[in-house]
Amino acid sequence: MTLRGRLALFTALAVSLAVVLSAVAGWFVASNEMTTQVDKTLAHAWAPNARTPPQAQIKALNDWCHGVVAQPWMTTDTIPTVIFADGTSCPQSDTRAVKVVQEDLSVAGSGTFGADADSRSRDGQLADGEAVRVYVVSYGPVVFNGVRTTAAVALSQPLGPVQDALSRLAFITACAAALVIAASAAGALWIARTALQPVDRLTQAAEHIARTQEPGTTITVSGDDELARLGRSFNAMSTALANSRDSQSQLIADAGHELRTPLTSLRTNVDLLIRSEETGRAIPEGMRTKLFGNMKAQMVELSTLIGDLLELSRPLRARGSAPVAEVALHDIVSRALDRARLRGPGLVFTVDLSPWHVLADAHSMERAVINLLDNAVKFSPPGGAVDVALAGGVLTVRDYGPGIPPEDLPHVFDRFWRSPAARQLPGSGLGLAIVAQAVRDAGGAVALAPGGDGGGAKATVRLPGSSVPRPPAPPVPPGA
Repeated sequence: MTLRGRLALFTALAVSLAVVLSAVAGWFVASNEMTTQVDKTLAHAWAPNARTPPQAQIKALNDWCHGVVAQPWMTTDTIPTVIFADGTSCPQSDTRAVKVVQEDLSVAGSGTFGADADSRSRDGQLADGEAVRVYVVSYGPVVFNGVRTTAAVALSQPLGPVQDALSRLAFITACAAALVIAASAAGALWIARTALQPVDRLTQAAEHIARTQEPGTTITVSGDDELARLGRSFNAMSTALANSRDSQSQLIADAGHELRTPLTSLRTNVDLLIRSEETGRAIPEGMRTKLFGNMKAQMVELSTLIGDLLELSRPLRARGSAPVAEVALHDIVSRALDRARLRGPGLVFTVDLSPWHVLADAHSMERAVINLLDNAVKFSPPGGAVDVALAGGVLTVRDYGPGIPPEDLPHVFDRFWRSPAARQLPGSGLGLAIVAQAVRDAGGAVALAPGGDGGGAKATVRLPGSSVPRPPAPPVPPGA
């Protein structure tokens, strides 16, 4: 069953259950009210006799039981029966007399009378089997056939009209409940269709992406409910997939473009060597040495480019997720400075490092710091200076080279991007992209800006952390 069908079914079942429970409860309330009204009618019919003197009551009782005369309390809608404490009743020959039960005998034996008379109401039957509602009230001490005893009077009223009325009510209620249930089923289906329209649009968009393999399809979203949030999440995911696919295609295209130059140079040099061997024409020693040096440089450039590509292709961790481990950033910067001094032997490094511990991948962070220092060394003039400082989680690297034009600043962290002034220098254009990715994975931020007075450029890296290392986690006990 579809989600729409299940939603409609559960809604219809819930409404149906509520309607049925309400109908049943209403029928029982009506039945109780009708029965209570019958009891009040019978009690009202007997009420005047509660004020009759005992002598008159005894005479009326004897006259009634001997069939002499009907009494005023014998109305047309009641069928009186006298019940004695010994279990006998009168009239005994009338098929419309009430069948006596043990409960009636206890009322008859109470001997109370008037306002204090014991009384009870119950369902019962006449001698001919007709269902009646019985009101039994104590008659008090009496003398019957010369014997002193106690008695009770049972007034009854047929339940046929009440049962007929309840049957009609049950039929009407059942018809109304059936109509309400049918309407609720139709309404539930309509509600399910209307409520799940955003899901239908979402499903169609997902099916389109699966069928065409083209992410980027979005749906119209309105409102702030759960379905709207799901739609916005889907749109964000689809857009992110499209951007990721575009970035992947762009990376492949850029990598292919960058790899073409060293590979073409290598192929040309190798073809030259092969042709020299095939023709027997030796290459001059100086040119041969230069040729091998060129080939080695191209191999180094290829190795660097492939390493940078592998670094960028590593899976990204979500922002704010737990990094690999805690590393000492000041130690990483110190090791990177040792390498930078070897690459720029004539440069003067001004260093001011304060302890700072960050949660990051040690390899990626070291690669990022090395790339920043390599850039500073590459663009520094001979005998120039490089300032390196680390304080409060802020790492700054400044050189005094030509600097970066303002129009190039928005692109410095793009992959394979190189400013016109740097295209003649060695490099792949991936160094700062690797820096940005490593810093982003560690939850930090990196920026590149003009150096200010004195020219050059200044890179600023901000990383969350602390000046002291975190205490080691307690060991996990065996079996935990």
